[in-house]
Amino acid sequence: MRYLLLLLTVASLLLAETGYAQLRTLPANAKRTTTGMQPHPLPYVELGGKVVRLAPGGVIYDQNNRTIVHGALPAGADVAFTTDMHGDIARIYILTPQEQARLDQRR
Repeated sequence: MRYLLLLLTVASLLLAETGYAQLRTLPANAKRTTTGMQPHPLPYVELGGKVVRLAPGGVIYDQNNRTIVHGALPAGADVAFTTDMHGDIARIYILTPQEQARLDQRR
């Protein structure tokens, strides 16, 4: 009986995590672009063919909504980003195929 209860608990946690990643809400003011092909030293990233500065405290989210370091940002990825009041990049979201399709429909 304990084994079954443990199995159900683990299954529900795994399903909850999958559902959370699919329900991610992107900021309304996010702009869409692609990442560059060449890595740059911190705090710089390449977005849309321009080298821009990642803000202090700037965060990069992968497709599963986990934070990643700037060196793990994949080249040529479709992303959405927001800027802070100084024009630095505050947040970068690597888009899932579903998010890409949803943003394509808004255009």
